[in-house]
Amino acid sequence: MSLTPEQIQQVAHLARLELRPEQLAPYAGQLSSILEMVDQLRQAETDEVLPMAHPLDMVQRLRADAVTASDQRERFQTLAPQAEGGLYVVPKVIE
Repeated sequence: MSLTPEQIQQVAHLARLELRPEQLAPYAGQLSSILEMVDQLRQAETDEVLPMAHPLDMVQRLRADAVTASDQRERFQTLAPQAEGGLYVVPKVIE
């Protein structure tokens, strides 16, 4: 598939890109090459290829979903410059 400079201009307009006239022909050539490569990929025989989630045969180690830290909320509240009703009081930053 080959794109014309007019088609590139149309795509650029839809993408809200401003292209100078001298840029249209190079982009048309480059995008046409990409589309040709996609056409080549479409012709590849993939019926025997199984879908995969990861290219490497690895398993991610996961830790147990368990609480490992103790609740120190009360301690942190006592260390805060000012706390009220279980909330930290901070200076107003937005008028």
